[in-house]
Amino acid sequence: WDIEVVHYPGNERAALAIFDFDGTVSLLREGWQKIMYGYFTEEILKCPHAPERAETEHLVKNFVDRLTGKQTVFQCIELCGEIKKYGGIPGDPLAYKKEYLRRLMNHIHHRLEALRAGGDPTPYLVPGTGELLKALQAKGVKCYLTSGTDEKDVLDEAKLLGISDFFESIHGATDENSQACSKEQVLKELLKSKALRDGRFLSFGDGYVEIELTKQAGGYAVAVATNEAARDTTVSRWKRERLLKAGADCIIPDFSNTKRLMKFIFGKE
Repeated sequence: WDIEVVHYPGNERAALAIFDFDGTVSLLREGWQKIMYGYFTEEILKCPHAPERAETEHLVKNFVDRLTGKQTVFQCIELCGEIKKYGGIPGDPLAYKKEYLRRLMNHIHHRLEALRAGGDPTPYLVPGTGELLKALQAKGVKCYLTSGTDEKDVLDEAKLLGISDFFESIHGATDENSQACSKEQVLKELLKSKALRDGRFLSFGDGYVEIELTKQAGGYAVAVATNEAARDTTVSRWKRERLLKAGADCIIPDFSNTKRLMKFIFGKE
């Protein structure tokens, strides 16, 4: 594959790289969208004034996709608003999150158990992840991992995938009741603590939130439009469209062409 370029990197050498987790480096939770779409659709269709199924599925997909990258509780809060709008009585957002996670764990439990038993993590990593992390490490670029998934789960899954040691720190959702965006907080803290100038950091992500935040902070946003289901080198069309709208500087399908990507970012160094 090659890189779809919207904007070329600046002349300043990146000193820091921020990675999203699910869908960007990890495929362990592949299929989570369908589970959330289906569950939320069920809940809205219970409402007395719910739209037809097709319309409900469309509105659920829209708000789930828009909030992807933030903590899961944000999507559950949005669900509560939709239930109320259509005449239902919403429950606690954390109860919806708990049920969603129960369904998700049923879907991915065998993957986690396979890794805990010493299985090969390669099928559950976005192609080229290890090679890119090693290449960035060799360049002296400090890498950080951020996620909207609960932090304890991110720490556990990154360790199972064998990539924990590549990151200076790993961040996820820590306060179930917080409505502050953990990625935004982490990004602001990193930029403040490292006193980085514009253009001195990169981000790699497949969600609207991290791309938008990167651009707001003056970084270079590499959108990873991974086709999670196919697990090949094709670009996911719906991810690509969403990430371009968020302000992505370039689009790649995965990291399998690490040499090409590193040359694109750093030149002939």
